[in-house]
Amino acid sequence: MADAGAFLTDNNRNRQRKDRFARYGVIAGGISVLLTLVLIFFYLLYVIVPVFAPARITPVQSFSIPLTQTAAVRVNEQNTHAFHFSSEGQISLVALSASEGQQPVTQQQVVMANPTSFAAALPNEHVFAYGDQSGGVTVVKPLIRQGRLMMSEPLSAPYIQLDSQGKPLVRLAVSVRRQVAALAGVTQDQRLVAKVFHRGSGLDTGEQAWQETQLAMPAIGHPITDMVVTPDDRTVYVLNGRQVTVIDLQRTEGRIRQQTDVSQGAGDPIAMTALSGANSLLITGSDGKVTQWFEVVKAGQRQLIPARTFSADISADKGALHLVVPEYYRKGFLAVQEDGRLTGYYMADSSAPVLESRLFSQTPDLMAVSPRADRLLAISGQQWQLFKVSNPYPEVSFSSLWQKVWYEGYPEPDYVWQSTSGTDESEPKLSLVPVVFGTLKAAFYALCFAIPLALAGAIYTAYFMSSSMRKVVKPTIEIMEALPTVILGFLAGIWLAPIVENHLIGIVLSVLVLPLVMVAVGLGWAMLPGGWQRKMPTGLHILLLMPALVLAGYLCFSLSPVIEQAYFGGDIRSYLTNNWGMGYDQRNALVVGIAMAFAVIPTIFTIAEDAIYSVPAHLSSGSLALGATPWQTLTRVVLLTASPGIFSAVMMGLGRAVGETMIVLMATGNTPIMDWNILEGLRTLSATIAIEMPESEVGSAHYRVLFLAAFVLFVFTFFFNTLAEIVRQRLREKYKSL
Repeated sequence: MADAGAFLTDNNRNRQRKDRFARYGVIAGGISVLLTLVLIFFYLLYVIVPVFAPARITPVQSFSIPLTQTAAVRVNEQNTHAFHFSSEGQISLVALSASEGQQPVTQQQVVMANPTSFAAALPNEHVFAYGDQSGGVTVVKPLIRQGRLMMSEPLSAPYIQLDSQGKPLVRLAVSVRRQVAALAGVTQDQRLVAKVFHRGSGLDTGEQAWQETQLAMPAIGHPITDMVVTPDDRTVYVLNGRQVTVIDLQRTEGRIRQQTDVSQGAGDPIAMTALSGANSLLITGSDGKVTQWFEVVKAGQRQLIPARTFSADISADKGALHLVVPEYYRKGFLAVQEDGRLTGYYMADSSAPVLESRLFSQTPDLMAVSPRADRLLAISGQQWQLFKVSNPYPEVSFSSLWQKVWYEGYPEPDYVWQSTSGTDESEPKLSLVPVVFGTLKAAFYALCFAIPLALAGAIYTAYFMSSSMRKVVKPTIEIMEALPTVILGFLAGIWLAPIVENHLIGIVLSVLVLPLVMVAVGLGWAMLPGGWQRKMPTGLHILLLMPALVLAGYLCFSLSPVIEQAYFGGDIRSYLTNNWGMGYDQRNALVVGIAMAFAVIPTIFTIAEDAIYSVPAHLSSGSLALGATPWQTLTRVVLLTASPGIFSAVMMGLGRAVGETMIVLMATGNTPIMDWNILEGLRTLSATIAIEMPESEVGSAHYRVLFLAAFVLFVFTFFFNTLAEIVRQRLREKYKSL
């Protein structure tokens, strides 16, 4: 007996140790999961928060250089030197590092006679031009070679003669790109002259050579205040009086396309500056406002329209705007008021300045922003000031992410996701609204297919089906959960999408006919004599329904081409587009809904079936004993008792659909459009992250916005799961007394 007691005591101790180990293991695992979620949450915030940091500007150095008559100044890519252009035709290279003493390194006279005009191309072109008394133009592109100033010839010759009839050129505009270039000037008698250049291969040598064409320009009234030439050498914008004249540069002549009053009933326009790419014009008015204008296509014609206005406080103590300086590549600019206040704006957020500082005690004569927008150089007489600018993500703000933005070339403000483009001069479009919309759209259509099928299957399997068949059906559907979604996406994109395209009417007929066939089969079964009904074992009625459904589906698909030919001209897609204005993409939300439903159905089915099957048998038996029919027992007792589990199943399915990646990645056109049309494509948050994260530059605005998209997806799933748990607990409290 003593040995038996000792044996039992040892077993109890071993059991207690195992229980304690299991309890601590479960606790440690739970804490680890929670800690992992918290770490993911804070890491996402760690990557995202810098994109919303405010812009800052701090002084770096101040020095004096005896250079006067400044026409323009530019900073090189490395922020080590500045190019100083004097109105007398002299170019100087100035070292900005303290080790070189802030003195001119090299000076070169590019125009011998006194120049009569000066023009700078877009900052990223780094091309400059001087006009002279005889109507000639000297075009230069300064470079740095081994710390010294060098001149390159951007065109075939450094000196170009415009058809000015010997008159001095009082204004110039220039643009030089790799294959095209344009020069436009205004003579002393207010005549427009212009030449365009195209680089082509010679017939003998095959070398690239510039070919120039003199254009006949139209006469324009009012004195010309400013000019801008677009980089594609097709358009010249002329500010004359209160209007902007848009001139198309044809093969041999210039043609006035439009003349637009840009004063907007307020102050007179005093200056015109082009943003990066010259797709937008900044018109500075005497009322202290800067208005962005660009061309859009309306009614089949290009029109110059005002998009947004940036207003400065021009009270008596601050004064009017003095300088407007655009950035090299980004769609932003800096403005200085007469009291020395510096303000920075970005096109995607016109509600408030991205930078504002009382920076200068004396209003600078000229300013230059470095190519990387991280330095600001200001010149006041012989005094030079260099500042460090920290504003890496001006294109990202609450309004650019969640509100409509009026982008260049768009007829109206819109939600747009377009993170990449053909050129660096295109403004990034990082609105999360289209991809959030696509996520909800894909989940909605997937649940439209999945919820009825999964819940109906769960109810039948748990309540009506025989136990022998349930042992086969339930594990089979649960195995579907293990099917890789990449396989579902592949089949949806390669196999299902063409079937839907070729049998769209058959799909629609199936949705309408199959429920009617199910009801008809049920009514027919109910009308059979009792002896016939008893021959079918209870729970195996689905064996009668399945052949009827297969036959009905076959008939729907067989009738599809006949109906399409008879009523829709043989092409339902063209009919929808031409008659109803509905677009059609082969990989659309219908394909995604069907494919994603197969991924979501096992989740909803399994949880809902377990909840219904777990309803205590005595509740059903009591209801039936009181005279209720099986259907009444199901709807008024079983489903109410199982409602917490059913709701959890639906919410788990929603979370599964929201976070799905591979199916929406492969079965949609990945077009971030906002259209509830089930026949149009979409793009989701998860697909956007999967597609663009490998190509994004680490630390860029695009990179951090993708992390923000991941954070939004994380919040979505957390919100839905939390809501599901709250509702489930309330349903459990409400129906626990049943």
